[in-house]
Amino acid sequence: MFERLREDIDCVLARDPAARNAFEIVTTYPGFHAVLAHRLAHALWNNGLPWLARLVSNIARWLTGIEIHPGARIGRRFFIDHGMGVVIGETAEIGDDCTLYHGVTLGGTTWEKGKRHPTLGNDVVIGAGAKVLGPVRVGDDVRIGSNSVVLRDVPAGATVVGVPGRVVSGDKSEQQRRREAIARKMGFDAYGSTQDMPDPVANAINNMLDHIHLMDKRLEDMCRGLKSLGAEVADLQMPELGSCELDSACTTRPLDKAAPSPDASGEAGGTGEEPGKEPLGGS
Repeated sequence: MFERLREDIDCVLARDPAARNAFEIVTTYPGFHAVLAHRLAHALWNNGLPWLARLVSNIARWLTGIEIHPGARIGRRFFIDHGMGVVIGETAEIGDDCTLYHGVTLGGTTWEKGKRHPTLGNDVVIGAGAKVLGPVRVGDDVRIGSNSVVLRDVPAGATVVGVPGRVVSGDKSEQQRRREAIARKMGFDAYGSTQDMPDPVANAINNMLDHIHLMDKRLEDMCRGLKSLGAEVADLQMPELGSCELDSACTTRPLDKAAPSPDASGEAGGTGEEPGKEPLGGS
């Protein structure tokens, strides 16, 4: 018991920069109090005392603003930061080293008995106001963004945002990896590689990257074909494209290579033509 208590205190010190010492945590942190109360209520629940377990849970809810059903199964080093408005349902299961912020709901989507609440893996972080609903499974090391609504299973290592929640990072598809490779080859950060974001600019850049990939592949095939026929094709390194280089090209290049002004041309030949060339009409 004392080992669990020490772990709960240490996890708060590790994850909350505002926590200064163990005494402050034990006396002032409602998330810590709610976890302690749940451990007692869960023991009563498992020992055939459901009413007493619900009473302890209800008192803890009244004192902390956090509602955890006594039947919920919670792993080690569980931390609820701030905590007000957190709701954890009866059949919810939470792994080790998980963190929940205020306003999080691990709720159900049906009135039928049985497994109806989420299962969280280890080292899951759920942002403020997020809702994870139904008997979904959230993998290890998942991050769920604030105010997201998760209704489907989430693979390990993914990041979820939006309503409904969608994975914006994690295992990348072959198309995403190809887009990032083309972007790196061109020398810029692929803002368009975030294909899951509902942004028309991002979608347009995605299409451009796909088109560039196909054109690049065709050019490589053509170069190989020409080399097989004996033609000499230079292997040139694609230059990087940077905003500063583009800006200087747009602002200085036209001035450096501009045609002579009428006054200058007048001095040179008086006809507006380049020196040494005959006018179009002849002499």
